[in-house]
Amino acid sequence: MRGRIVPTTDAHHVTLADRVVAAWYTPRVTPLAALLWPFSLLFRGAVAFRRFLFRAGVLRAQRVRAPVVVVGNVSVGGTGKTPLACALAAALAQRGFHPGIVSRGHGGSAAAARAVMADDDPAVVGDEPLIFSAAGFPVWIGRDRVAAARGLLDSVPSCDVVISDDGLQHYRLARDVEIVAVDAARGFGNGFMLPAGPLREPASRLDEVDAIVRLVAHRSAHTGARDGRDTEVTHAPQPWRNVAAGARVADPAEWHGREVHAVAGIAHPERFFALVRAQGIAAVEHPLPDHHAYRAADLAFPAAAAILMTQKDAVKCAGLADERCWYLPVSATLDPALVALVENKIRGSETA
Repeated sequence: MRGRIVPTTDAHHVTLADRVVAAWYTPRVTPLAALLWPFSLLFRGAVAFRRFLFRAGVLRAQRVRAPVVVVGNVSVGGTGKTPLACALAAALAQRGFHPGIVSRGHGGSAAAARAVMADDDPAVVGDEPLIFSAAGFPVWIGRDRVAAARGLLDSVPSCDVVISDDGLQHYRLARDVEIVAVDAARGFGNGFMLPAGPLREPASRLDEVDAIVRLVAHRSAHTGARDGRDTEVTHAPQPWRNVAAGARVADPAEWHGREVHAVAGIAHPERFFALVRAQGIAAVEHPLPDHHAYRAADLAFPAAAAILMTQKDAVKCAGLADERCWYLPVSATLDPALVALVENKIRGSETA
């Protein structure tokens, strides 16, 4: 098999955002991070003041008629929240619940709360909500998670638990369970708050949540206490599916030794590229910004035998894809102790 092709990156293609993210995850404090550090102090103060307002009752959290499970993070993007929320919804459904999902709808233009249908435009509703919808769950989006949750519950009377995707900092929506997803490989970078580092809230916020789920490449033999408070999750690749014809699956061996391109418009593209390499595929890698709005030019690889992407990218490329475009679904493998913890808290909130 030929070696992996690594494209060169012209200096003018490296954006300020790229430089900032690189500074976040550099082991030492970079000059750019140091320059932004005073602004992170201001951000930390604003976050602390907002939390104080909620705790003091000046701002009030609003309850909805069903228990709410928040799956979020304290850092910016790339922690595996979407597969985690999907797997948790499926696990709760297996235990007799009827979960629905609310999301901000990042990458979409919709602001008001609304339902998400499988054939909706990702430019309107965002990419991640369409993944939830494709998995068969009722989904509502909205900048106001309270309005989205109420709309979900009003439109789906059987829904008895709401999973809020990426809603940890949306304190207006009262919650019964808080789960924080953490990328074990990247951790919290330099440990600074935005914009000098990747943190939305201080790492000490983890002391207050109900469960921490660490995304790992391989689950360790011993993961600590079996109460579900601190568990690990892995992503299991599923068969490659064709973007234009989802029923078609592919054998990666067909692409060995041929020209293959891989695109990834997600927060941590390297995770997807590592999955591609693990299957023995030598691909030209094209990292793109998170929630990237694809154009035909992004998939213009005339000599490619295959163009590979994530499921999140695939929902935005459905109208652009030809028969060479394939996406890799992944499923999160949860620790049963986490599911048991969530179920116990949900049932406890129902009887409270």
